[in-house]
Amino acid sequence: MIRWRDPRAPLAAAAATGVAGFAAALLTGAPALVTGATTGVLTALLAAVSLVFASFRNAPATRPATRWLASGAGVWLLGVALRPFAVSVSFVVTFADLLVLVGIVLMAGGCVLAAARPTHPQAALRQLVDAYLSTASLFLIGWVVALRPIYTEFDDPTAFAIAMLPPMICLLVTCAVAPAAVTARSALWPVGLAGFGVLATATVGEMASAMARLSGDVPPRWSLLLAPVAFLLLAAVPWSGRAGRTADAGDEEARPPAGPVVATLIAAVPLALVVAATLTLLLHLMGGRDRAPVAGVAAVAVSIVLVLAVRLFVLLTAHARMRHLVVLGERQLRELAERTGDVVLLCDYEGVVREIGSGVEVTYGYRPGEVVGASILDYIHPEDVPGIKAALDRMGLDEDTAEPGACMIACRVRAADGTWRPTESVATRHIRGEELLLVTTRDVSDEEALRNQVVHLTFHDGVTGLPNRAYFEERTREVLDGRVSGRTAVIFLDLDGFTAVNDSVGHASGDYLLGQAARRLRGAVRSDDTLARWGGDEFAVLVEVGAEAQVAVDLAERLVRAVSQEPFRVADRDIALTASVGVAFAEDGLPAGDLIRNADVAMARAKELGGRRVEVFAAQMHADVVRRLELAADLQRALIENQFAVEYQPVVDLATSRVTAVEALVRWWRGSAFVPPEQFLGPAEDTGLIVPLGEWILREACRDVAAWRASSWDIGLSLNLSARQITAPRFVETVEEALAESGLPASALTLEVIEEMLVEDAEETISRLSELRALGVRLAIDDFGTGYASLAFLRQLPVDMIKIDPSFVSGLGRDDTLTLLTRTIVRLGHDLGLIVVAEGIERPEQLELLREMGCTRGQGYLVARPMAARGVDSLMRTNLTSLGS
Repeated sequence: MIRWRDPRAPLAAAAATGVAGFAAALLTGAPALVTGATTGVLTALLAAVSLVFASFRNAPATRPATRWLASGAGVWLLGVALRPFAVSVSFVVTFADLLVLVGIVLMAGGCVLAAARPTHPQAALRQLVDAYLSTASLFLIGWVVALRPIYTEFDDPTAFAIAMLPPMICLLVTCAVAPAAVTARSALWPVGLAGFGVLATATVGEMASAMARLSGDVPPRWSLLLAPVAFLLLAAVPWSGRAGRTADAGDEEARPPAGPVVATLIAAVPLALVVAATLTLLLHLMGGRDRAPVAGVAAVAVSIVLVLAVRLFVLLTAHARMRHLVVLGERQLRELAERTGDVVLLCDYEGVVREIGSGVEVTYGYRPGEVVGASILDYIHPEDVPGIKAALDRMGLDEDTAEPGACMIACRVRAADGTWRPTESVATRHIRGEELLLVTTRDVSDEEALRNQVVHLTFHDGVTGLPNRAYFEERTREVLDGRVSGRTAVIFLDLDGFTAVNDSVGHASGDYLLGQAARRLRGAVRSDDTLARWGGDEFAVLVEVGAEAQVAVDLAERLVRAVSQEPFRVADRDIALTASVGVAFAEDGLPAGDLIRNADVAMARAKELGGRRVEVFAAQMHADVVRRLELAADLQRALIENQFAVEYQPVVDLATSRVTAVEALVRWWRGSAFVPPEQFLGPAEDTGLIVPLGEWILREACRDVAAWRASSWDIGLSLNLSARQITAPRFVETVEEALAESGLPASALTLEVIEEMLVEDAEETISRLSELRALGVRLAIDDFGTGYASLAFLRQLPVDMIKIDPSFVSGLGRDDTLTLLTRTIVRLGHDLGLIVVAEGIERPEQLELLREMGCTRGQGYLVARPMAARGVDSLMRTNLTSLGS
């Protein structure tokens, strides 16, 4: 038992009188008092046991809160149970009261843990100040309403102050916990709220008990029943459906956050209590009673004023610091934007410029003084002005209806030299005395030029400068879809003997010859016709209007004469070439693809007949169909008799020369004769035999690469896909089975598609490729840059790799345009996070330039020629030996 002793006799006499009165009240009101204490002890015990058991079923992160609450309830019930046996003969505060206070503090800690709110030191200090203001204000109100008569009768300031200390501490703790408990969003927020209810009722009970002790009366019965009810609620809440589910699930936020109105009300409660205490005290003093307030009460009132003054000073200091930080941030943001080449300006919602950074002079050539006060609309291209006005109107709407966030604006701006510069701008609301717009503008002329160059590259051939195959196909579709009357024709031209040119003078000289041929053909066609390079040594002409039979045939003969009339001058030698030309005419309902195919068939017929001639497609050309059927039969027989073989071309890391993968290539030996892939892959695709052939290649290649990987060689496999394979019914399952049978990881397999496959049946193709990607298989776009689908579909298809077409690599070091475009593709791949592989590396200078560009991987005859599996075995042993050394 703790005793406080005072040497003054009157104080001891007053204390003895108070104790005697309390003992008499205990004896006379024993049944009610004992019943209330017993009920409180039992309910607190029930709550403690319930919380302990509930903690074992909760998530680990929520257990400390329930255990703190359980500990607090246990200590509290111990204090209440000891009160009847711990009455002091010298004063009115006992050791049991200290146990009650410790229990209150522990339960307050449990409420804070249940709220699970991260609190910064400044916020915690502010909450303590608010709790003190609330406690002091409630004390002043309680003094005027109920405590003043008791104090007058007791007539001992020190004893009165010490007797009121425990309930005041309880009140302070309750006020400090209140904001966290009311606005809690964690899974245990119901438990925390119930714990706060226990704190509030216990505080009321402590106040009633203290007042009863001071007045020598028995505490009211209702004050004895408040805490038991709260403890019963605290015991039941952990097992309720809502609290139990959220705690079990481990949700971090079991209810939505408090709105701004609730937050404002909570913040205003301390100030409202201060105002209420001030009014209550003034009304009391104006009533003519106790004009000279008690020193303690005056001290409390003065402390409230001082705390409010300190808090106001801190708030003003923080506000000034925040304003300084805002101004500093604006200046730093403006400087940062101008260092990056952006122009920063402030304008109103009418577009009038209020401020502008010095970067406008560097970027657009205007002095800042020339622009301030003018309208931004005066510098914007007339075609873009309506869109800018609409954006300003949207930004100027009321807050309830305005679009949130920043407004992105793209327009053309007139520079001081009169040129129109493409720009991209971001406009955000900015409040500085009045609401303005903060606009950050960037000149994207270089990016626009690069984008146009890439688009041109996508639609045009890099060797001849003519439209490429993708453009030609799209243009043919447009012309046939919009055709009303008149005839349309397609002319296919193939340079006879061009393969010998590449073999004799090299591919670079062959490309130079193709450029000369393109210039001759361009001079032979009409201005309304579309001339394109189809691929290799083939060209195509779309006769869009006036394609009568004789006109189209005459044009085809002019093309033959343009090619063969004089030799081409290449590599200091004259090379004479001829041309085989096929002509096909459009018919009603004939698709563009069929029209192009017919012209190709006619051209092949002209080539079979010896070349240097023109053939018009006719339905009687069934000889080619018969030949294809015979070839299809041979292909089917070759599949049964295992006449095919797989060769592998290594793909190396250009930085380390380490082999990282091999590309599987199919070879056909018909007897002892080697059949080039270009002769049978097309018929295999047309007849559908490419599907079983591709499945066989896939299984063989997966088995070989899996065996090499089992020998501790980290190597991948690349495999080309055709349109027929992708659209085959069980293609995805076939890939999955091949991987499972061989044991090859899905991540080690890369499947390659060409760009034009993403155009025809794009939706189905992308869907199938996405299924493959879901298996973990990597995807690559082969011959990147020769089609026009890449930029449109890279965002839809999760591609891992792009392979630069050999036509670009062949010009490295010799053609500045091809070198620049290759560098652009490499940079584009890096920006998109893709692996870039260069194909067709045949010269050392190409390899060095690719390394300098940052191209990660490459393949070609200079790196390694295609080889059989035995050759790869030797390469593997050499590679592993070099790694080991």
